[in-house]
Amino acid sequence: MSGPFPGIAGLETYALEDGGCRVEIIPTRGALVTRMVVDGEDVLYLDESTVADLTKSVRGGIPVLFPNAGPLPGDTYPADRKAYSLPQHGFARKLPWTVRQAEDSLLVLGLTSSEETLRQYPWAFDAQLAFSLAGRRLTVDFDVENRDTRPLPLHLGYHPYFRVPQGNKAQARVETDATHAWDNRAKHEVPFTGLDLTAQEVDMHLRDHSAPGTVLERGPGLSPVKLSWSGEFRMLVVWTLTGKDFVCVEPWTAAAGALATGEGLLHVDPGERVSLAFDIEA
Repeated sequence: MSGPFPGIAGLETYALEDGGCRVEIIPTRGALVTRMVVDGEDVLYLDESTVADLTKSVRGGIPVLFPNAGPLPGDTYPADRKAYSLPQHGFARKLPWTVRQAEDSLLVLGLTSSEETLRQYPWAFDAQLAFSLAGRRLTVDFDVENRDTRPLPLHLGYHPYFRVPQGNKAQARVETDATHAWDNRAKHEVPFTGLDLTAQEVDMHLRDHSAPGTVLERGPGLSPVKLSWSGEFRMLVVWTLTGKDFVCVEPWTAAAGALATGEGLLHVDPGERVSLAFDIEA
């Protein structure tokens, strides 16, 4: 890897390269993967204007959702007999991560608890994201150490925006064996019979997708994307909007609100580390 370069809006960007694949990452913008290009083809969608405006949540790339995926009821949850407030999808995607290691096909970034994070999530932690590239496969390893004296609740998700032009959505497919889902538009449980990606908005949280991965068929002229993930990811979210050239295929470890409900919530014991992997291959 050559040194970092000024990318979108001059933000310091790192590139991983292996053969015909290139991945770009902005550590200070929430450890955001902004591009994945395979043999000249863009795998990801990115609205660059949302990266450049630091007041906005980025729409595009691969946002990391920690310490909560989705919204909490009223944006609050109980801990230590107090109410804490966290925004939708947590703070990791908005904070700067520090570079710990940078090589041609490996970038390791870190985020450690601070006064700012402790106000929202009262556990001392050290989180690390390792991005590694092997051929056409990007692996994202999330590793968190509990530096607290109490079990640390862990709710992790990824929110990758895959480039699927609006005109391809009628032919696009997400492989799944799910039979029921939470329809986040209608706000109720539904039997799951398939996805119509041409709908005005699709926001389906698949409750019983059983495989540790899926395949996104992106329609005519675009290569399929194969996803795989650690078994701890139990929820698969699919989101798209009409007129926007993306389909998000998101592995989450638990349903939205898990910090408040406890449903499906993972815990890391004091002094222990947990590592969860997510692979994207195009």
